[in-house]
Amino acid sequence: MIIKPAGISVSGNKFKTIQNALLYTLSPSKKSDCLPWPLPVHRLDNQTSGLLIIAKTRIARIKLGQAFEKKEIEKTYHAVVIGKTNNEGTIQFPIDSKKSTTDYKKLQFVSSLKNKYLSLLEVYPKTGRTHQIRIHCAKLGFPILGDKLYGSENLILKHKGLFLAAVGISFTHPISEKELCFSIPTPAKFLNRMKNEERRFLTYQD
Repeated sequence: MIIKPAGISVSGNKFKTIQNALLYTLSPSKKSDCLPWPLPVHRLDNQTSGLLIIAKTRIARIKLGQAFEKKEIEKTYHAVVIGKTNNEGTIQFPIDSKKSTTDYKKLQFVSSLKNKYLSLLEVYPKTGRTHQIRIHCAKLGFPILGDKLYGSENLILKHKGLFLAAVGISFTHPISEKELCFSIPTPAKFLNRMKNEERRFLTYQD
């Protein structure tokens, strides 16, 4: 398990990727079926930060891949979205003609001069479509702050990145079969943005 920074792709045709970096940052397994070097099991968007599962053996990578396909791995994200959402809800909007489901609950919201409101959500994707959380939040009418692809162009924050992070993941270890649960705090960038927006609103409101 590693924490992926925002702005770096998991894999691809670029030199600067998580997959390439693992060659120099993690030592390979000493098991007989070890991979040449540790490899990511799943993906996070380039601009999304957070927890990323890494496999060191072939059997671990296969079993974890199967667990993802069977939806046996639970992931939790935090996102700052534009607007004030309901306290909780379920978003069901097909992506690429495939059933897609995302649950969410609102952790807090603040007033904003530019956006009226910002909400901090805890999000639980039940399916694993590409850009699922970003698409679902936008379709609900609350695009993720900093989303240049699905957000409103006039509301994009310049040079601040995407406010979406994978903060929790639970799964069964592919070898020991032990239940594992990992979590990290809400990124400081998210909390600071919420505080700054509220402070500016209280300072400059008419």
